[in-house]
Amino acid sequence: MRSIYEQALGDKFRLLHPRIQERFGFNSNDQRASIGRGVMDRIWRGKFFTLPFLYVGSWRRIMFPESGTAIPFTIRNYAYSDPFGRETVTWIRNFETLHPRRFDAYMIYSEQRGCIVDYLGTHEHLAVDIQLSVDARGGLRLRSGAQRFYEGFIGFNFPLILSGIADVCEWYEDSDQKFRIEVNVHNDLWGPLFGYSGSFDVESIKFDGQIPEDLAPTRYERRE
Repeated sequence: MRSIYEQALGDKFRLLHPRIQERFGFNSNDQRASIGRGVMDRIWRGKFFTLPFLYVGSWRRIMFPESGTAIPFTIRNYAYSDPFGRETVTWIRNFETLHPRRFDAYMIYSEQRGCIVDYLGTHEHLAVDIQLSVDARGGLRLRSGAQRFYEGFIGFNFPLILSGIADVCEWYEDSDQKFRIEVNVHNDLWGPLFGYSGSFDVESIKFDGQIPEDLAPTRYERRE
């Protein structure tokens, strides 16, 4: 079985740097997780009027208002099968800011939508289309698109004017043998909202196929 990133990229997956292929090439049958530990050189936020976006996002671990430099962090990517039988990868990021913060996301490959769908937050309220590409460094670039809000019987296209568009790049530097990540989130009306950049090392670990309890969302959303 191919990883969700191989499914989304097809033959272009082979254009990724070998270490990036290794990091994103496993699936739930492998019972593997990729654990990254490193330092964010910088975490930034937009102007004062963007703070409401960030505080609202922090309630469900989507964004947060803290900023700073030299912030330790971890990123935990577990591949597992969710309760609906979908191949899923966790993107759980912990930031050791003055007020420690966490960013929760759960990715699947949606054949229906022909792309990665990223469920954001503790309750998977936001389902976001993610387009993948390979950059000139052999890195993986993820750019968010259409978003949908789901809660109970409610479901609607979430207006981007009230949300952020994310551009995420992750690559490997041969010079220092570090993985690097850069994230920029902006709003078309309000401008830059939030972002960070840093480097990390990765450890591949085995697990029994059941993700740690503290990584699971409070609820799972079936709708894509």
